[in-house]
Amino acid sequence: MTAVELAGITKRFPGVVANHDIHLTVRKGTVHALVGENGAGKSTLMKILYGMQKPDEGTIAVDGEKVAFSSPADAIVRGIGMVHQHFMLADNLTVLENVVLGSEKLYGIGAKARRKIKELSDRYGLGVRPDVLVEELGVAARQRVEILKVLYRGARTLILDEPTAVLVPQEVDALFDNLRELKAEGLSVIFISHKLGEVLSVADEITVIRRGTTVGTAVPAETTPRQLAELMVGSELPTPETAESTVTDRAVLTVDTLRLAAPSGKALLDDISFTIHAGEILGIAGVEGNGQTELVDALIGLRHADSGTIRFLDQDITALPTRKRREQGVGYIPEDRHRHGLLLEAPLWENRILGHVTEKPNSKGVWLDLKSAQQDTRRIVETYDVRTPGIDVTAASLSGGNQQKLIVGREMSHKPRFLIAAHPTRGVDVGAQAAIWDHIREARREGLAVLLISADLDELIGLSDTLRVIYDGKLVADADPATITPEALGSAMTGAASGHLEDEENPETPDGATGSPKSAAPPASPASPESPEDEAR
Repeated sequence: MTAVELAGITKRFPGVVANHDIHLTVRKGTVHALVGENGAGKSTLMKILYGMQKPDEGTIAVDGEKVAFSSPADAIVRGIGMVHQHFMLADNLTVLENVVLGSEKLYGIGAKARRKIKELSDRYGLGVRPDVLVEELGVAARQRVEILKVLYRGARTLILDEPTAVLVPQEVDALFDNLRELKAEGLSVIFISHKLGEVLSVADEITVIRRGTTVGTAVPAETTPRQLAELMVGSELPTPETAESTVTDRAVLTVDTLRLAAPSGKALLDDISFTIHAGEILGIAGVEGNGQTELVDALIGLRHADSGTIRFLDQDITALPTRKRREQGVGYIPEDRHRHGLLLEAPLWENRILGHVTEKPNSKGVWLDLKSAQQDTRRIVETYDVRTPGIDVTAASLSGGNQQKLIVGREMSHKPRFLIAAHPTRGVDVGAQAAIWDHIREARREGLAVLLISADLDELIGLSDTLRVIYDGKLVADADPATITPEALGSAMTGAASGHLEDEENPETPDGATGSPKSAAPPASPASPESPEDEAR
């Protein structure tokens, strides 16, 4: 039987046709994957199904009956729930308050609602705590709250937008087990993802969208990731591998015994020490909520450490404000582009200025140089293939992947000496992913030092020269990217292993070690302090 059927869906916005004559049929009790490059129209289509947008043409049928949704409330009544890629939660409310908000009539707001939340959490292994403030949760925990919120409202068809973006392999397996349980109970799942291997392993059927229209369907058992990638973007699946070593012996960033505590006194970061050299990518692996966010905040200056030091190019920047760090050459790709990377209702050219207000080409002396900023935004749009009708549209109007490309272009345009890259390809398609990897690799060859934090273990292993594992605020293990497997790395991320993951006879790793280089090539000569990058700065 058919759970949902979309026929001839067309949606136009000023300057762009987001969807054109799209057809999609989702059967009951199945996982139906929806794949396509960034800007292909997937999110718009799902917003139409969820009642957030009205189609200009076409029809929607639920359980064989044609429907017209004026709002998400109408879709929820018909059993459709959506977990957005960027979560719709109120930080200052508890998990329980977020879940019951707008659905108080179902189970009230007290003990009955708490019991229902616990029942759903236990049933699907979500591990949700009703009384915790959402602002205290990591990204992965927020996602689980969103899934529970949808189930709480009685959804029979779940739309999951990039649900595995923040999960380690073991958690992905657990989520897929949950999806199979949902299927067994007759629920349907629309699964949007750019991770084609995962799509092929969990989906019963796949629909491919390109340039706003459906271009084909695929049966997972008869399709390879390469074939699916070619159907999506017309090119084969890229890999993040970097065979050559560009690591020099010149330290760019040195962190020594860094400690950061919560107001309660609990250590969020404890005795963190490492060094990143010019031309080196240091990858940090860890399950969300184990200190990665706090480490990034401390390095960029959003939080000040309780003890320890941070040295950048031989200068102690531990107490420097964020703006000074940025001006001296620290680039920043944030883990949550909506909360920390963009002004969503501002035009693209204003977002190009964001974080670099005092730097060229955005400023001339004490004045903003709007003309130069706009001109450079056009260059970024072209160089980084940001799909947009123009630079005057708002950042909110771009797809998630195109928003990410704009941020990467903005940060790389200032020739940083040290780049904090937190989930740089989260939610982007295979084509955009390859482009971002290329830009990072090219800058690495020119001497850029990178701290890479990613939930994509293939990305971490492929790009990194050295790998460290963070667990409960401590660096507990290191690994050689040339030999480590995603499964072994994922095991260490859950606290099951420590020390050097390749050498069982040497379980302890000295503080400050950065693991083994990707290749045995000798360090390159230190760059001259009067390199073109220095002169440009």
